[in-house]
Amino acid sequence: MNRLISIELQKIWKNKASRVLTLTYFILLSFIALMASIKFDIGPFKFHLAEMGIFNFPFIWHFNTYVAALLKLFLAIVIVSMMANEYSYGTLKQNLIDGLSKKEFILSKFLTVVLFALGSTIFVFIMSLILGFCFSSYTEFDVILMDLDYLLAFFVKLTGFFAFCLFLGILVKRSAFALGFLLVWSIIEGIVKGVLIFKIFPDSSVGHSIMNFFPLEAMSNLIIEPFTRLSVIRSIGTQIGVENTKDYGVHYTSIIIVLIWTFLFVYFSYKLLKKRDL
Repeated sequence: MNRLISIELQKIWKNKASRVLTLTYFILLSFIALMASIKFDIGPFKFHLAEMGIFNFPFIWHFNTYVAALLKLFLAIVIVSMMANEYSYGTLKQNLIDGLSKKEFILSKFLTVVLFALGSTIFVFIMSLILGFCFSSYTEFDVILMDLDYLLAFFVKLTGFFAFCLFLGILVKRSAFALGFLLVWSIIEGIVKGVLIFKIFPDSSVGHSIMNFFPLEAMSNLIIEPFTRLSVIRSIGTQIGVENTKDYGVHYTSIIIVLIWTFLFVYFSYKLLKKRDL
């Protein structure tokens, strides 16, 4: 297993574009900390983002995992390119000639996907702890441990999304087309969602229930946007008569759905590679 991961990491690190994108991703993740310095004082109007409670425990777990997940496209490009380069540079055929089986090849790619997701999760965990202890009004141990399931949701979300990108990279063979297919698929899901919710089932939750089983929608459901949880946003909504009934919790049904999709993406990646004439 260590040998397989080592092979993939060497390929990524020796590719300049992949190396730059990976470093850029983690640098941008660290920029979440800069939100604490956002402050505007315009006459009587004062705006300090850190004082709005975004770095309070346990809300920080929700906020940071949601924002960090928005940056996952950087690593998605690395993973799609990682697969496309295997065809472009002939390293896939060479690996198989050197004795690596197709199952081991797919396993090495999936282990790299898991490693990226795990590394991102640990990075967000450490950064959130630091920001929380610096800015949170609540630092009791039991409060800190609340809502840690957002980190699990973040890890599963990244693993599922990167596995999807891996599948597309094998399916299409070209990174640009694979990313284009990802965009098209997200548009398709959006259209289907609109048709189900507003046309076919406008007066019930059936449309939402069906959409929960679509891959990108299921990943999106793992971490709901956190901004409307903020007390200042809630108070504004109350003043204008808008009641917030949104469920922000991490639901394990969504985790199971994404894990099933992850398995299917890896399984079909292997089947495609097994049947394909290299």
